[in-house]
Amino acid sequence: MIDSHAHIGLCEPDADDVVAAALEAGVNRILTVGLGEDSNPGAVELAREHEGQVFASVGRHPNSAAGFYESDAEELERLAASDDVVAVGETGLDLYREGSPLEEQRRAFAAQIEVAREVAKPLVMHIRDPDGSEDAVKECFETLDAQAEGVEVILHCFSAHPHWAERAAERGWYCSFAGNLTYPSAEPLRVAAALVPEQLLLVETDAPYLSPQPVRGKPNQPANVVATADRLAELRGVSYEELERTVEANAAGVFGW
Repeated sequence: MIDSHAHIGLCEPDADDVVAAALEAGVNRILTVGLGEDSNPGAVELAREHEGQVFASVGRHPNSAAGFYESDAEELERLAASDDVVAVGETGLDLYREGSPLEEQRRAFAAQIEVAREVAKPLVMHIRDPDGSEDAVKECFETLDAQAEGVEVILHCFSAHPHWAERAAERGWYCSFAGNLTYPSAEPLRVAAALVPEQLLLVETDAPYLSPQPVRGKPNQPANVVATADRLAELRGVSYEELERTVEANAAGVFGW
């Protein structure tokens, strides 16, 4: 099994213990995602320390987008060119929290699309709307349509209405599902997960956040992706082993690991 999105540096056990627990659970590839200049170098270093098991993505999270300038994009491109880095982001728009002004989120988002294009690596998207709104997802799709031609796109922690999963599939974008898929109230999300074409499906933890239902309320870690994958296999009507083969092949294809 793989974990297509985690933040190992934020997990409560140290990185060695996190990776060891993941391997014991059968999780043999983890993407650890940087959130900004304070965590991107650490993500790269973790990938180097755990070669073949941990891989890095570097980016500037929408909630940390304030003060993103050309020099920041240049540094991201330098880091992203490393062989230890397999993706750019997470980036996108977050209208749920009051983290960064929208215009600064847009500037950082556009710049990271160009970084992904320059280094020929996929773009990891964070999209979050307030309940009842689709403004962020609508704008992100429009921006990607206009600016990201030729860039592979991963919609991390997909949480939008099912029709956005269908629209993502039309564009050949990957949808990755996290522990919130397992929550009792998440039926629309389960509908979306059933709609994603097999070749565009990924699974993740977003650790230390979004622990799946069996360990809900406790800090998440990559080993717990197994519980989310088990529920995802069930709702798609396939065995765990078949889903495992699918997401491992998809991750290998998009990340090149």
